Amino acid sequence: MSKSLLKSSGIVGLMTLLSRVLGFVRDVMFAASFGASAGMDAFLVALKIPNFGRRMFAEGAFSQAFVPVFTEVKTTRPHEEVRDLVAATMGTLGGVLAMITLVGCLAAPLLLWLFAPGFGSDPAKAALGADLLRWTFPYLMFISLTAMASGVLNSYGQFAIPAITPVILNLCLIGAAFVDNDSVQVLAYAVFAAGILQFAFQWPALRKLGLLPRPRWGWKDLRVRRVVTLMLPILFGASVQQISLLLDTILASLLVTGSVSWLYYADRLMEFPLGIFSIAVATVILPSLAAQHAKRSAEDFSATLDWGLRTILLIGVPAALGLFLLAGPLTTTLFQYHAFNAHDVRMTTWALMAYAFGFMGFSLVKVLIPGFYARQETRLPVRFGLIAIVSGMVMSGSFVGLSVLLDFEAPHAGLALATSLSAWINATLLFRRLRQDGIYRPRAGWRSFGLRLIAANGAMAALLLLCSPALQAWIDAGLRQRGVWVLGLLAGAMAVYFATLWFCGMRLAHFRRS
Repeated sequence: MSKSLLKSSGIVGLMTLLSRVLGFVRDVMFAASFGASAGMDAFLVALKIPNFGRRMFAEGAFSQAFVPVFTEVKTTRPHEEVRDLVAATMGTLGGVLAMITLVGCLAAPLLLWLFAPGFGSDPAKAALGADLLRWTFPYLMFISLTAMASGVLNSYGQFAIPAITPVILNLCLIGAAFVDNDSVQVLAYAVFAAGILQFAFQWPALRKLGLLPRPRWGWKDLRVRRVVTLMLPILFGASVQQISLLLDTILASLLVTGSVSWLYYADRLMEFPLGIFSIAVATVILPSLAAQHAKRSAEDFSATLDWGLRTILLIGVPAALGLFLLAGPLTTTLFQYHAFNAHDVRMTTWALMAYAFGFMGFSLVKVLIPGFYARQETRLPVRFGLIAIVSGMVMSGSFVGLSVLLDFEAPHAGLALATSLSAWINATLLFRRLRQDGIYRPRAGWRSFGLRLIAANGAMAALLLLCSPALQAWIDAGLRQRGVWVLGLLAGAMAVYFATLWFCGMRLAHFRRS
């Protein structure tokens, strides 16, 4: 079991790595061409609104609700019923999303005002944002259908195609920025085109499985109703991070111009390891947990959660530490060119350090949430998510107010810190409940595992602190020098980390044992 999960996580991680690398190329082009300008702020808000819906609805609530129901039907019923479920779900989902898309496009100015109230003081910026949103909002419909197709493929153990699909969006945006680096409108057109292409990219694999039927309206279908019943509470509970990030955008729109962009660039840097490692692990364990629950295999269910937690800690802790200690060097090396100046570097660095503090909180939530939804338990994550969001809102207002009162140069970093702390609150509540209910029972060896992690991360941190030049040196250096420095530090940190683990007795075989 663990060996198969490790292999699947590796496939998803590798495919996601390609997407994230292209995402960095995209963001570097954004920073160089548009910097942290008013136009870039407007486009990022116009992109964030459908992206918020994508992560909250498509990749969050819908996937978490659909995969367990689909896996149960796939495990216990004939192929004809599986095919019929795909047809009913796709038709119903597509119909509902088409209506939502129409309303969203018509109400673009209102949506922009709700999600970025600070733009109201600049009519030109608000008008541009609404125009861009009319092109980006349909992306929600296409990417939601893509997420459904990905859930089907993942349930059949086909992880590569869903994992590589996001590359299409990055390629479209890179091509658009290359064609016209003076106007952000072309970026919105690229988002629209990417949504269609991503959905179409899944069709050959679905057809090969015999699961590309003609969609039909299936609102009265009991299985579709079951998905919807599970999805509604998950819609909130699985998306705490996205709601927190959206609140950051709303509050950031009230701060100085550039705050939305600084938070975006910092979030993108954090999302790189989060997408490669944390989401990869969560993606591959959900179908396994759903199948184990359907077979009433409580021991295997707990063992899969244990494997997921150990794997995410092994990779996530050094990633979080590296993001914090190398926040300035990474921001400078990747973004400080042309329109992105030294001030933008410092502001983004503050935000990235705050997000890095919550990286493991975000990661643990990704791994723990499937432990509830694979069992079709939706109420508790909603309750915990509500507690985390309310706490984050209170902290966001408090931190921003305190920053202004103390004349801190980067009040937007307070928003990122509040989001990080809310993620830790959510992860703590989820973990504690799984333990209290006896769903998760830690396997032997956690003490030695923890000590090895502490030793390896301590050695890595010492190397980075001793060898990394000061931030001003990074700002003054050229591209070639920065590249040499950052590659050297990353290679050295990885070598020290894994060498220390090896010296302390940790082996890959520990993650292959069932």
